[in-house]
Amino acid sequence: MADVTLPSLGESVTEGIITQWFKKVGDAVARDEPLFEVSTDKVDSEMPSPAAGVLTQILAEEGDTVQTGARVAVIDESAVAAVGSTSNASASPVVPTPGAAPRASAPAVTEGRGVNGVVLSPVVRRILADGGVEPSTVTGTGSGGAITRRDAERAVAQGPTEEVIVALSNGRRRMGQHMSVSVLSAPHGFVAVEVDASVFDELDAQGRETREGFTITDESVVTIAAVRALAEFEFLNATFANDQLTLHRTISVGFTRHVEDDGMLVPVVHAAAGLTLRALSRRTAELDERLRSRQLNADDLMGGTFTVASATSEHTMWTEPIIIQPEVAVLGIGAVRQVPVVVVRAGVPVLEVGRRVILGLTFDHRVCDAAAASKYLERVGELLAGLDVASER
Repeated sequence: MADVTLPSLGESVTEGIITQWFKKVGDAVARDEPLFEVSTDKVDSEMPSPAAGVLTQILAEEGDTVQTGARVAVIDESAVAAVGSTSNASASPVVPTPGAAPRASAPAVTEGRGVNGVVLSPVVRRILADGGVEPSTVTGTGSGGAITRRDAERAVAQGPTEEVIVALSNGRRRMGQHMSVSVLSAPHGFVAVEVDASVFDELDAQGRETREGFTITDESVVTIAAVRALAEFEFLNATFANDQLTLHRTISVGFTRHVEDDGMLVPVVHAAAGLTLRALSRRTAELDERLRSRQLNADDLMGGTFTVASATSEHTMWTEPIIIQPEVAVLGIGAVRQVPVVVVRAGVPVLEVGRRVILGLTFDHRVCDAAAASKYLERVGELLAGLDVASER
């Protein structure tokens, strides 16, 4: 017999919520095949099977909170699928151990997992979810009762006729909990300044790609200046816990990212001090790709010492984000805009079109005040205006 335990999911993560079992008792499983999904404060992950055999016990049900290292299931390694079978339970019969109860045959599995016996493909699952239609209410016309794309589209077009109570996703629930704790535990302050963004004229003229082919975003440009300014304002690159302020010599920057239907994640670029614009653009692009493909791991989401929250649209003037605990500050970046500005030419004020961006800093009042926060933002603006894009792209 092989015990299935909840493995360590990263530094400081001590427990997880079992959100889904991909197999049921009696199913054959292959080694390293996804067995169950677990949700933690940092990331949702699919856990692979540690052994091949038959799943004989499930000790933690969906929705249970389990400590790392705890047993969640048992696999009988001596009851293996017949030669030539696949990991799907329906592929071939399983050879049971002596004395084991007979196993009911499992339904065929197509490209998606079923809900209450209704077979769903990924595209059908998305159509029904977006349309607010419960899969169990749809009659499938496909092979074996499968719900086809046309079935899903037809059900959504007709629309639900009753009110539906929708539970918060794990991601949104955790995000709300963290933000509530942050607001209650840290006295938040906020200050915003408008700074010169003419460096983006230079960037647009030279092109938005690095020598390695990665896109240079407004976020990356401002972040480079923000990271370099932290060297002079080290009290902002810190964490506060148990009435103790810890200044970090390594700057690890988190970037807020919206996750469709599931709130927000904050991937971290570790050791960001000293990075060029080219290197930062590559690192953030790699994190964003792992986010899109659901390949982020716990280390990608942990260890941040300072956070950047970018504008959510081109019309966002500024953002006033909430501090990500236990950090003490988060930089909000507004959209880079063309605005009328007054400049002095030969001693005469002249109205011209210029580019500006509003930077906002949410800070922990136990560590910083508005005057210091303003000086930091002004220094970010100075470094932004002096950035040599040509040498760093």
